[in-house]
Amino acid sequence: MAVLRGLRRGLDFLYLSAGVLAALSLIAILGLIVVQMLARWTGEVFPGAPDYAGYAMAAASFLAFANALNRGSHIRVSILLNAVPDGLRRWLEIWCFGVGTAVMWYFVWYAQRFVYWSWKFNDVSQGQDRTPLWIPQSVMLLGAVILAIALTDHLLHVIFKGNHRIERDLADQSHGE
Repeated sequence: MAVLRGLRRGLDFLYLSAGVLAALSLIAILGLIVVQMLARWTGEVFPGAPDYAGYAMAAASFLAFANALNRGSHIRVSILLNAVPDGLRRWLEIWCFGVGTAVMWYFVWYAQRFVYWSWKFNDVSQGQDRTPLWIPQSVMLLGAVILAIALTDHLLHVIFKGNHRIERDLADQSHGE
């Protein structure tokens, strides 16, 4: 049982760490925008700033997926799930998490190949920065792997415990509209 508690703590730490890295990516975007504004005001040029901001946005998006899933921030259509009996709800959640998990691991498989071939062919961005594309693609792949792990985690939790671990913060969600 101690091993399972350690695994649970490790997975929760992984999801939270990915969320923190996503937040740092958003801060990096802010920093890039400010530096680019300062460069423009002083007549200097900051080549590649839009490209770096795009890489940071992709990193922020993919790294935030798993943490957002655990916080209930993903859009889940739960009208049907709330209307059916608990037994059927469990089977529907197993089906939904099963499909989501399969699709995400499929995405990871092809994203890994995409990163490999970008590295193998020395593919670089077409902007002024000439960044090797495997670097930002690797961050995207890392976020995709963490999301696939999170979906697998929830699928196994629904299968063995009967419910998922998604926490819904209704107060936070009510401010979204």
